[in-house]
Amino acid sequence: MKVNFGGFVPLSTVDWRGRSVCTVFFRGCPVRCHYCHNKELQTGLDLRETDEIVDMIRQSKIAASGVIFSGGEAAMQKDALIELAKRSKEMGLCVGLQTNGAFPETLEELISKKAVDLIHLDIKTRWEHYPHLLKVSTGITDKIKESLNICKDAYNNGSLPELQVVCTLFPGREDDAYYISKETEGLNLVLQQGVTGNIPPLSFGDLKKIADKIHRDVYIRTREDGEVRYENNKIIIADSIVLTDILQARRNY
Repeated sequence: MKVNFGGFVPLSTVDWRGRSVCTVFFRGCPVRCHYCHNKELQTGLDLRETDEIVDMIRQSKIAASGVIFSGGEAAMQKDALIELAKRSKEMGLCVGLQTNGAFPETLEELISKKAVDLIHLDIKTRWEHYPHLLKVSTGITDKIKESLNICKDAYNNGSLPELQVVCTLFPGREDDAYYISKETEGLNLVLQQGVTGNIPPLSFGDLKKIADKIHRDVYIRTREDGEVRYENNKIIIADSIVLTDILQARRNY
């Protein structure tokens, strides 16, 4: 079986909190977000045998405890993704997927086959704004809603061990977090700093204020500070050390 291959990172400490993983990128994506940082993977063709990708993953096992499949949109290549995920599990690796949710049938099969341990699901904006953002028809919005419901049910019944909903925010669109928070109540929510063009991105402090307004524990992810947990108006470092200010964390570590 072949996969439209986008790239490989043999070791990453930022793609899965608490784990060192390798990351496999798939080529091809059905949407065209203006702020995409992997635009070169939206199109193009680089067909590789899945055995070649498995060998790459196997070589990373020395230092990695898991593998993340990303893109592009990895779920777009359903059969290849499921094969690689199952073979990674057979190697004893945990499997994660970063997805925009446009292929709910892929997520459903991965979960039913117990071939995935973590899903990062991007919910990019409120539903009515999706067609403009993604530059596609409204039909894909319904598929993303379906993916959210599949992941939510699987997480709540224990068949999906980890689920993070990722909300990428830009200046002027801070209110999107309020709507997404209502749609994802009870799930782990990441407020992610959006970066595009010459527009100054929201700061860590800006994202912290958004979390305070939605009255919710979240993860905050920025280029400057990585990902931290923000609970009960406190910053949590390494899941155990509570600090009241990110600058104090920098001084101490």
